[in-house]
Amino acid sequence: MRNVKLALVQFDSKMKDVKHNVGKALNFIKNAGKEKADLIVFPELFTTGYNVNIIKYDYYDLAENIEGYTIKTLSEAAKENNINIVAPIALNKGVYGIVYNSAVVINREGNVVGIYDKTHLWAGDMFYFKSGDNYPVFDLDFGKVGIMICYDGGFPEVSRMLALKGAELILCPSAFPIWDKDMWDIYFKSRALENVCFVAGINRVGLEDDLDMFGNNKVCNPRGKVLLEGSMNIEEMQTIEINLDEIKEFRKVVPYLKDRKPGSYKILTFK
Repeated sequence: MRNVKLALVQFDSKMKDVKHNVGKALNFIKNAGKEKADLIVFPELFTTGYNVNIIKYDYYDLAENIEGYTIKTLSEAAKENNINIVAPIALNKGVYGIVYNSAVVINREGNVVGIYDKTHLWAGDMFYFKSGDNYPVFDLDFGKVGIMICYDGGFPEVSRMLALKGAELILCPSAFPIWDKDMWDIYFKSRALENVCFVAGINRVGLEDDLDMFGNNKVCNPRGKVLLEGSMNIEEMQTIEINLDEIKEFRKVVPYLKDRKPGSYKILTFK
């Protein structure tokens, strides 16, 4: 059995205070390490806060590169605590004023495995962030992981491409508001069942002016069953163990990927 222990953090960020947020993240990482978790995942833009109506062009100064304070600090923590980390941050790739809403993947050795840049930007996001256009799958020591960020989760094409590239676990770091909770309750069950893989939603918690984010992390199995449901409106970390080998058995019973008819899907490419 390929058992994987996940640690998912409902994080309440202090607006525009990267060092404070990273310091708090280190405590979660230490606790996850004590519980022998294989992977810890934080929500969307957890080091800065999310609300673009508050932060606006300050994102240009808050954004960091992968050699910056946040990734350097978390890389050391990954090695020290023997844990893989997914860190969603505002990322600068070398040009001031061009910022990505990204997730940086760090392995247990403290090495950056790769980066995913949010592709589908929500509303005001598009005024401050540049969208990505690639859907990488990351090889970690326990299996293959794909990432989508918040609004990406509403596009079945994203998780389908990740699954076809071999992702066994798809993570969705988010900053989901309470008025869209009905959508939150559907997203991950649907994406897990459609692709017959494990899917996890990791949500921010807390208020940023009128933006009310509620936590309620979720993990769904390859049949869409909810295995974990986090508390509402509480900053906390949940841990759960899943067995990635179950995917093969589920796919024998629900062969969606095998029975696809790509030749009949041309409208997906040309429209």
